[in-house]
Amino acid sequence: MKKIGFDNEKYIKLQSENIRKRINMFGGKLYLEFGGKLFDDYHASRVLPGFVPDTKVKMLLELKDQAEIVIVINADAIEQNKKRGDLDITYDLDTLRLIDAFRGIGLYVGSVVITRFNSQPAACAFEKRLISLGIKVYKHYSIPDYPANIPLIVSDEGFGKNDYIETSRSLVVITAPGPGSGKMATALSQLYHEHKRGIKAGYAKFETFPIWNVPLKHPVNIAYEAATADLKDVNMIDSFHLDEYGEQAVNYNRDIEIFPVLREILKQIMGESPYKSPTDMGVNMAGYCISDDEVVKEASIQEIIRRYYTALCANKRGAENKDEIYKIELLMRQVDATIDDRPVVAAALKKAEQTGNPAVAMQLEDGRIITGKTIDLLGSSSVLLLNVLKELAGIPDEIELISPTVIEPIQKLKIEHLGNHNPRLHTDEVLIALSICAVTNPTAELAMQQLSKLKGLEAHSTVILSKVDEQSFKRLGVNITYEPTYQTQSLYHK
Repeated sequence: MKKIGFDNEKYIKLQSENIRKRINMFGGKLYLEFGGKLFDDYHASRVLPGFVPDTKVKMLLELKDQAEIVIVINADAIEQNKKRGDLDITYDLDTLRLIDAFRGIGLYVGSVVITRFNSQPAACAFEKRLISLGIKVYKHYSIPDYPANIPLIVSDEGFGKNDYIETSRSLVVITAPGPGSGKMATALSQLYHEHKRGIKAGYAKFETFPIWNVPLKHPVNIAYEAATADLKDVNMIDSFHLDEYGEQAVNYNRDIEIFPVLREILKQIMGESPYKSPTDMGVNMAGYCISDDEVVKEASIQEIIRRYYTALCANKRGAENKDEIYKIELLMRQVDATIDDRPVVAAALKKAEQTGNPAVAMQLEDGRIITGKTIDLLGSSSVLLLNVLKELAGIPDEIELISPTVIEPIQKLKIEHLGNHNPRLHTDEVLIALSICAVTNPTAELAMQQLSKLKGLEAHSTVILSKVDEQSFKRLGVNITYEPTYQTQSLYHK
C-alpha cells in the first residue's frame, strides 16, 4: 500500500474556503494569480504523496459558479516558439489545450491576454486564430522601466494603455502556459482599470511552493529549489513577515525582492496596500494538510535525486546547465542525500554489469526490486515492464506473455517497411502486442490488469531512454530516471 502523507480532501476544503474569504476581503472581486500548473501538477503529487495532480482544478470546481479563467501568454514566447518542457508543445498550442481542458470540466474561460504585444507577426497570427475560434483576445503592452518606474506604471501611459479585460465573475483566475507570461502585471493592470471605474477589486497569489509554514530547510521546500534550479530561485525567510508579525514564514527570492515595488503599486492603485508581506499575498493552505511529515520528507528527497539525474541528462544532451547541476548537488547535501538513497540505481547498474548490456530496475510498493535486461527481441525497458506485470499478477517467470511468433512479424515490419535499424520492440509496441494477446490469452489479460499498479513506482535505466520509452513510462505514471549515458556512440540520437 502506497504511503500517504497529504490529506487531499482537507486541502480542497481549506483552500476553497480561504479563497472565498479573500474575495470577501476585497468587497466581492478577486484577481488570483495562479503560479505553477493548474492541470497535471505532478511535482506536487510526487513530493506530497496523496496530492492528486488535478487537485487545484477540483478546488476551483468548488468555486465553479464564481470563477472565470483568463489565460495569459507572452507575445515574445509565441514569436520564439517557446515550448513547455514536460509536454513538448509550444505555448500557443498549450493555450488552446488549456482552454479545451477548462471547458471540458465546466470551468468558464473568459478570454486570452497577449502580453508584451508589439505587433509580432506570430502573435498577430495567433490573435486572429483565437478570434476565429470565438475567443475574446486582449492585448497588453511593454511599459518602459517596468517595474521600477512606478509613476509611469500606475498611469494612463502605463497600465492605462493596456486593454481592459471584460470579466463577469467574482473570482478571476489568471493562469498561463508557463513562467514569464506576465500574470502579475495582468492582474495589477486590471486592478488599475477596475479602481478607475470605481469597482472594488483585490489581488492575491496562489502558489503551492515553497510551503510558507514549514521550515525553510524542510525537504519539501528544498525539492522546490531543485525543481526551479534553472530559474535560480532561492527559498528565504520572509523578512517583511518576520518584522511585521514576529513569525517566520518561507517565501522565495523573486517575491521578496519585488514586494516593496508591488506594495507601492498597490498603494498607488488602492490608496493603501492590503498586504504587509509577500506571504500575506498568498492563499496557500498546503502546509496545514501534511498528514505524515516523514512520508513527505522521504518523497521530497527522492524528488531532489530525480531532479539531479534530469539535470545530468540535460547536460549530456547539450544543455549549458553546469550551475544547475552544482546547485542540486548542494541541495542534496543539505538533506544528507546521495544517489545511494535511490535503491533502483544500484539495482539497475548491477544488472547492467552482470549482462554487459543496458538494464532497467523498478521498485514495487512493498520494496521489492524487479530488473529487466536487454535481449534480442526486446529492449531492457520492455523486458522490465513484462517482468513487473508478471510479478504483480503472480505469473511464473517461465511463462511467456507474448509469443516470439507475435514479436517477430512486428520486428520485420519495423526493419523492412518502416525504416528502423533497431529490431527490438519499444515499450509502446510491447504493450500493444500484449493487449492483442490478451484477447485470447487469459494470462496476458491478467498481466494487462496490473498496469494501473505501476503509477507512482520508481525506476532507473542505465542509459538515456528513447523518447518513445520515456513517454510510455510517463503515461503509466512511473517516476523514471536514467544515467547520463547513451546506449550507442552515434552522434544523432532520436
